[in-house]
Amino acid sequence: MLKKERAQYIAKRLNELYPVTPVPLDHSDPYTLLIAVLLSAQCTDERVNQVTPALFALANNPRDMARQSVDDVYQIIRPCGLAPRKSAAIVALSQILIDQHNGVVTGDLEILESLPGVGHKTASVVVSQAFGLPAFPVDTHIHRLAQRWGLTKGRNVVQTERDLKQLFPRDSWNKLHLQIIFYGREYCSASSCNGTVCEICRTCYPRRKNPFIAKKP
Repeated sequence: MLKKERAQYIAKRLNELYPVTPVPLDHSDPYTLLIAVLLSAQCTDERVNQVTPALFALANNPRDMARQSVDDVYQIIRPCGLAPRKSAAIVALSQILIDQHNGVVTGDLEILESLPGVGHKTASVVVSQAFGLPAFPVDTHIHRLAQRWGLTKGRNVVQTERDLKQLFPRDSWNKLHLQIIFYGREYCSASSCNGTVCEICRTCYPRRKNPFIAKKP
């Protein structure tokens, strides 16, 4: 099966499995989504959804969040990985939004990436899920699956994102990003599949006998 054929099969199968792709992080607007995505780095979505109700009860907009102490934010988000760094970033980016952007989170990728604690992946998620703009956020999980499925050589997430954007239609990126995440969690996680177990891996590489070792980004 050629790479393009694999891509077509994967897109078709994922659309069958996940015709609806709800955003897994609870939020009410672009700002709360930005904070939730920032918190999700090295943390599960489930854990983030457990801590954000208390955080957003404290402050759910840039102006109120900027008034909070870093320690108060930290005490709430402690269960999330990298909590000290994230709490400082949340307060700092909230103040920057007030000072430089009228307290508004926009769909401008460059502006989002300039905020403390917000990398390209986080900004891409906000752009795609809050504003519906075409983006293909690639995290370590998508990076791993894209390698297993032979869609990229996988040297780093930047290359993986570029390769996936070339393979799939622009209007499918936002939905496909979530579909790959959902499939990976359900069928093709790091522990449940080694490239020879799940349906997509077996279909893409029916003759693969040995475990596939993905390159870490």
